[in-house]
Amino acid sequence: MEQAQGELGVSERRACKVLGQARAVQRYTPEIRDDEDRLTGRIVELAAVYGRYGSPRINALLRNEGWMVNHKRVERIWKEAGLKVPQKQPKRGRLWLNDGSCIRLRPERRDHVWAYDFVSARTREGLPLRMLVILDEFTRECLSIDVARRLTSDDVLERLAWLMATRGVPEHLRSDNGSEFTATAVREWLAKVGVKTLYIEPGSPWENGYVESFNGKLRDELLNGEHFHTVLEARILIEQWRQRYNRIRPHSALGYRPPAPESIAAGPPCAALRSSRQRLPTVQELS
Repeated sequence: MEQAQGELGVSERRACKVLGQARAVQRYTPEIRDDEDRLTGRIVELAAVYGRYGSPRINALLRNEGWMVNHKRVERIWKEAGLKVPQKQPKRGRLWLNDGSCIRLRPERRDHVWAYDFVSARTREGLPLRMLVILDEFTRECLSIDVARRLTSDDVLERLAWLMATRGVPEHLRSDNGSEFTATAVREWLAKVGVKTLYIEPGSPWENGYVESFNGKLRDELLNGEHFHTVLEARILIEQWRQRYNRIRPHSALGYRPPAPESIAAGPPCAALRSSRQRLPTVQELS
């Protein structure tokens, strides 16, 4: 604008009229707030700690810390700082019947439907790691992640027994058709406890969408960025991430609140079973 005024020898009013710019915009002087540097520094710190969070989750974390910020201000600082926005997940269709009802049972309350699945990874030397993930579909809380070189149906039963003794018995358990989930011992034990099983169709992981979505977050935010040297290191880092996911990480489906900010960390299953008063049938009793 000043260049146009100097070259053409016209007033600011005339130059603004010709170029189509409001004089209020031309004369506007941005105000730098006193906390701008502190806020920018905190956003950069949070982005460094939670590298796969976008500006909406960073904004939710700031609000939880007590910052009175507008999401537009956070987005502006986010762009000015050159921070990376994670790519959005592609939208997936759902399975519907001809009458418009959804095949999948939807969770309606806490402990209504649990879902469990296995996630695979490797340590630095290339040896396999296996993780058993158990999730409450309604609250989105990750109840446990067991990590070992090998996990069997007995390990699945042990973890389920501990969770049900300490948290309560769900009405349904959703899973794929893996041998660890469809084993006779597992099915009979769940039937005695009173838990109904929901097995998805083979080759249809989207029917177990809650736990599949969680597995994607686990892989994107942790597994893809870590080299595990030992199983013990993997257990510690994965448990730390699980605690952050439950207590700190804002969940978009929950209005950017964490799934279980006051949840208690899962402990060793054997010790929990010994301290529990509720008795559940053992694998030997089923044989």
